[in-house]
Amino acid sequence: MTSATTLTPPEAETSKSTKTQYGISKKVITELHLEINNMLSYAIYNGIIINPQVNALIQNSSIDDLLTAHNLLVKNVAPATPKSIEFTKALRSQEKGKSIFNRLPLVRNLILLSLGFLAVFIATGLSPLVNAKSLSEGIMNNDGIPLLLNVTFLASISGLGVLFYLLKKVSDSIKNSTLVAEEFIAYVAQIILGIMAGLIMSEIISFYSSETKAISLFSKSVLALIGGFSSDAIFTVLQGIIDRIKSFFTTPIIDN
Repeated sequence: MTSATTLTPPEAETSKSTKTQYGISKKVITELHLEINNMLSYAIYNGIIINPQVNALIQNSSIDDLLTAHNLLVKNVAPATPKSIEFTKALRSQEKGKSIFNRLPLVRNLILLSLGFLAVFIATGLSPLVNAKSLSEGIMNNDGIPLLLNVTFLASISGLGVLFYLLKKVSDSIKNSTLVAEEFIAYVAQIILGIMAGLIMSEIISFYSSETKAISLFSKSVLALIGGFSSDAIFTVLQGIIDRIKSFFTTPIIDN
């Protein structure tokens, strides 16, 4: 008598051997614990009031409780974030005893750039080719060395404006522990945008009147400084104008 043999389908064997384990990985849980501890340490060090529910949630150690505790601490330490707190903690722990300029190359580079723009501003300002008359003529009516010196003069003022803004922003970020590593790259682009915005303000957006003296050395310098300082605002205004023009040409026509 031959006994019947039950064969397992190949699909069933494959599904058993390649069964995926779902859920939060141990690495993410470890990072969650680390961020909670960093935020707790930051809040205690800076005298920030912590929600009392956090202690009980951490003691339970379940995933749901840890996520709830993390969310509560994020609200408590705002505007700082877990990422910025970890970055600031690493800066303070590395190379103890050294000045902030050595630990933060960004601050050192911004100060050196400010001194460089200031030197260019003074050098070009001392030139007899840079005066109220040459500036009032603008880019279109100047050429050669006078044009180069006048544009360099306005660009240096724009650079001083954007660096004045960035240095204040960086100092506030360090004070509030909101500085992150990605801002180091973003500031380079913002400096270039600031110089461009200053030149746009001083050469294109100018105050015109019936008197030729209205466009003076003072007014163009102020416009360049404002343009560099408020490069973000100028970019937003220009982007808004472009969006309005695009919407005008892309508005669908509805047939009656």
